[in-house]
Amino acid sequence: MSVLSTESFAQMAFWVVVGLTIGGACIAVFPRNILYNVLGLAMALSGVAGLYLYLGSLFIALMQLLIYVGAITIAICFAIMLSSPMYLPGPPRSPLKLLGGLLGAGGVFAFLLLLTRRTTWVPAKERVNDWSIKTIGDFLLTDYVLIFEVISLLLLVAMLGAIVTARNGRGT
Repeated sequence: MSVLSTESFAQMAFWVVVGLTIGGACIAVFPRNILYNVLGLAMALSGVAGLYLYLGSLFIALMQLLIYVGAITIAICFAIMLSSPMYLPGPPRSPLKLLGGLLGAGGVFAFLLLLTRRTTWVPAKERVNDWSIKTIGDFLLTDYVLIFEVISLLLLVAMLGAIVTARNGRGT
């Protein structure tokens, strides 16, 4: 029995995280039940956090989990709970709209693929700064405290807007 090398284990972990992200994105898009869509979104965003972790950015991975997987999906669940009942049948899918969406997505994918293939990539310069979680936390609570507070206010306004919009949709 052979032991996996560190590099092959890292490659395998990367592809598992990519599969989690793509699988979650498919679950977020294709099912007709909106709760499955939200769970798929949470799964895809968790996969993106895994990609950040794979790239060595622990702080951004933790913020991805905290803000997007935690706060945003909970806000979406609140909006679902405050909106119209889920047992009402949805409109049937139009094959023409589905074809248009697939063609549009394929066009964007082809453009991005062409763009990445024709770009001359330059390696990033080595940073000598300390980008640990403690340092970033210190920056967010000293130099960038205004930006941090504006983002939190923006999330609060988005949640309140979702609640007001969902409440007005019920006719109450």
